[in-house]
Amino acid sequence: MNTIRPERRQGPALLRGSMVSQSTHDQRLLDRRGPADWVHMDPWRVLRIQAEFVEGFGALAELPPAVTVFGSARTKPDAPEYEMGVRLGRALAEEGYAVITGGGPGCMEAANRGALEAGGISVGLGIELPHEQRMNEFVDLGVEFRYFFVRKTMFVKYSSGFITLPGGFGTLDELFEALTLVQTRKVTSFPVVLMGTRFWGPMIDWIKGTLLADGKISPPDVDLIRCVDDVAEAVQIIVGADQERGETESRERKSVGQVVADAE
Repeated sequence: MNTIRPERRQGPALLRGSMVSQSTHDQRLLDRRGPADWVHMDPWRVLRIQAEFVEGFGALAELPPAVTVFGSARTKPDAPEYEMGVRLGRALAEEGYAVITGGGPGCMEAANRGALEAGGISVGLGIELPHEQRMNEFVDLGVEFRYFFVRKTMFVKYSSGFITLPGGFGTLDELFEALTLVQTRKVTSFPVVLMGTRFWGPMIDWIKGTLLADGKISPPDVDLIRCVDDVAEAVQIIVGADQERGETESRERKSVGQVVADAE
């Protein structure tokens, strides 16, 4: 009788059985306990982190314009948000966007599936976790990462915007990281769209009724989030932001050209 052995992706390596460690690279990087041998280990970790950036940049550099879709890995294939994810991935691909997800099951799989079925490019950026999450079968290009912060950099660098389906802690982490980058102008013309007003509505109400009311954020910060139910509307927000960004860049090039002409 065949026994299913534990399995984990560790960067480019696949480990099974007794080779699977009980901790992850992120855990060991952030753990301050134990002997002082970390003094000798951290320089090597820096090189490994550098290698992950190089591998990620190399794998994703030639992608067409892309949109990252976040959402729960626990969503079942018969759930309404799974079907919404498939329609979303399909609609984005039909507009010429590559679809990037975390590469796992649930909402991520749904968006990758929609993109693949529509003939688009379907990308998964996986992460090493204590309980292995396999790359879903609808991914064309999959990249596995050890460190969350490297993976998050890839999500932002190669995306024209984020669309977030219902999800849990991981989804919230990715959502608020994106909002912080937009709020602090680390990224510009970067739309953040929430799909599902029933799910996200209470959070939006709390943001307005507590964060804004208590002065923890400013009124323009609320406008950084768009919450919709319609797939076509969500995609149009991305397309509109891209068009606006292109027009702004065109005006800036013309302005620079005029300055140069005047100087001559």
